[in-house]
Formats: sequence, C-alpha cells, structure tokens
Amino acid sequence: MSFTTGGSRWLDVGLATSARGIATCGEYLAATTLTLSLQSSGAGGRAVAGVLLAATLPLVVLAPLTGRLADRVDSRTLLVGAGLAQSVLCLGLAYAGHPLLVVCLVALLASGLAVTQPVLSALVPSMVRAVDLPRATALNQTAGTLGILTGPALAGFLVGGFGTRVPLLVGAVGYLALVLAGLLLRTRRGGARRSVAIGEGVAAVESAGVGGSAGEQWRLRRDPLLVAMVATLAGVIAAIGAINVIEVFYVRETLGASASVYGLVTGAWTLGVLCGAWIFARLARRFTDDGTLVQGGLLLLGGCCLMVLASVTVPAALLLVPIWLLGGICNGGDNVFHTVVLARRVPEAARGRAFAAVGAAVQGAAMVGYLIGGLLLEVTAPRPLIVGCGVAGLLVLLGFVVPVRRAVLAERARVRQVAAGAGLTTSVAAG
Repeated sequence: MSFTTGGSRWLDVGLATSARGIATCGEYLAATTLTLSLQSSGAGGRAVAGVLLAATLPLVVLAPLTGRLADRVDSRTLLVGAGLAQSVLCLGLAYAGHPLLVVCLVALLASGLAVTQPVLSALVPSMVRAVDLPRATALNQTAGTLGILTGPALAGFLVGGFGTRVPLLVGAVGYLALVLAGLLLRTRRGGARRSVAIGEGVAAVESAGVGGSAGEQWRLRRDPLLVAMVATLAGVIAAIGAINVIEVFYVRETLGASASVYGLVTGAWTLGVLCGAWIFARLARRFTDDGTLVQGGLLLLGGCCLMVLASVTVPAALLLVPIWLLGGICNGGDNVFHTVVLARRVPEAARGRAFAAVGAAVQGAAMVGYLIGGLLLEVTAPRPLIVGCGVAGLLVLLGFVVPVRRAVLAERARVRQVAAGAGLTTSVAAG
C-alpha cells in the first residue's frame, strides 16, 4: 500500500489529472460524434453497439498485458508513445469513410486507452500521502468527469454546426495532452527504480517487476473484499449497461430531441459524477474501514439503478437532466469509494495490474450490456428496455447484499485478529 513519503506532489497530480481530463474529452468527443453520425445515417442499434464494442473489447482483452506494462515499463515511455499513437488514429478517423475501417480505428484507439488508463490510475496514489488519497482521487475523478461532460456536449454542438470531421480533429489534438504530461511529470513508475526530489527531501518511487516482491505475489482473487466489490460493480454495469446504446434512440427518437439536447442530457449524468466525487471524497477520508466504503458503494449503485428507472417517466428530454444529475452523483460517489479501497489494499508495485484488472471487469460487463441493448433494440422500443435495465440492476444488487456483507464481516474479523496479534507481540517485547 505504499504511498509517497514526505509531502504530496500536487503539481504532478494536477498535470496527471489535467492530461486525463483533456484526453477523456477527446475520447468522448470522438465516441459521441460517431454515435450521432450512425444514428443520423439511419443505422440501427447493432451498428451503435458495434462501435461501442470496438471501443471496449481491447480494454478487456489486453488488460493482463497492459497491466503488467504499467507496472514494468517506464510510465513516461508509455504515456508519450500511446498519446502520439492515439492522436494519429483519431486523425485517421476524421477521414475514414468505410464502416469497417471506422470500427478498426476505434478498436486501435481503445488499445491505446487500455495502456494509458492503468498507467495514470496507478501514478496518482504514488504522488500523495495516504491521508490525501481521497482528495487526489476526487481530483482525478473531476478531471475525467469534466472530460466526459465536455466531450458529448461539444460533439453535439460541433456535429450540428460543422459535421463529423471537425470534432474528430479536435479529439486528435486532445490526445497530445498525454504526451505533454508524460514529458513533464516528475513522478514515474515502472522501469528502473527512481527517486523524486520533494522540497528538501527525497521520495522513492518503487519499481515494479522485482522478483518475489509483494507486487508479484498479489492476486485479486486472494482478497475476498475486493472480489465482492468488483463483482458487485461488474454485475450492476452488465445489468444497466445497455442504457449506453439505448439512450441515443430514447432521447432523439422517443422524446424527439435535437443533437444539442442529446449532448446536454448526456452531460447531466457526468456533471453529477463530478459533484458526487467531491461530496463523497469528504466522507471517504473519515472512514478507515474499507468494509464501510464497500457497503456504501452498494447503496450508491442502488441509487444509480433507481434513477435509470425514473428516467422512463419523463415526457420531454430536458426533464431527464435532474434525474441524470442525481444518478451521476451516486455514480461519482461509488467511483471514489472503490478507487480508494483499491489503492489502499493493493501493493504499489501491483497497482497497474490491479487497475487494469478492475477496468477489464467493468468494461467486460459493459460489453454485455452493449450486446443486450443492440440486439433488443431491433425488436423492442427504448422505453420498456430502460425499465428492464433498472429492474435488472436492482435485482443484481439484492443478490450481492449477502455476499458483500459476509466479505465485510470476514475482513473485520481478520483486522481484529491482526490487531490482537500485534498487541500480544508488543506486550511480550515490553516484558
């Protein structure tokens, strides 16, 4: 669970989170542009689901490789190389015409994300003290959320005013933020062991890939609390993930909204994520018990599912904004909780693999939702499908209540045993 020694490096946190925000804006700008393009051209749910799957599959398939890369290869090399490649690929998307070429380029673009995502996620905890982790996590979530918030809204306005090429060119520029961050960040992971000056002190940045280290021995399946947390998160995402495919048809066809309104509605959930990250970061600092955070995440996921259900009651698209805002607040809180739990419980040298593994579980679950949504949209209207998503999500949560509770109780019993053993050792030493 190694964090930085000495003071937290907030300048590095700012650089890393800014890069994430700008690059994320580029990603969602491109994704929303392609989604709107397909919908406007008369493509059905299968086509939209196909692009979403191409953007997700590499995150799942490449996770074992990219996680190890994040732990073993210099983070600067990975950020600069992947950022340049993604910029070139997005530039290619702006001029790609054939649907198959578009899908291939989207898949390659996602392969770059599969590299940069665990690199940045693992870097941030190495920049701060343990007590500052919730705040740094909230900053990281804020940057990503602002990117997600800005990307779809910007895509809606740019597509409406300039067509599809201009927003994709803007997205290509956004990926260069990763290159700049890679060159400027003082905190580095992977490769040879490094030291980073902090004021008058020096903080060691641990190297991954040392044989026999705690990082090499770490496995997600050996931590029942993490397994319960990740399984719950993945299960809910699989249940309600179809909403990502259904939303564009629900907002634009069922509710008759414009591309600009669609961007506004999509951005409302993301704005909620931003607010939720800061609201619940304050709470996360107060809880040293990981089990409390995991159970809190369970309740927040329930809030997400309830907001999905509530969305079918609106007669106009703009009324989705407050509902999506509340759902996003719950989403942002859960993001902070599970990120803090993961960073606390995983050795520093294994964080790249840990974040990649969790990302793969989440993205794999999302793929299930995309497939379900794409197939069912061919035979069913959007509104009843959204009802099915919300109900399925709540049922999944109910199914995980008992396993999560058991994992939390087992974890608390283990902590008590460790504390009792430490107390006994201290007493013997004093005697």
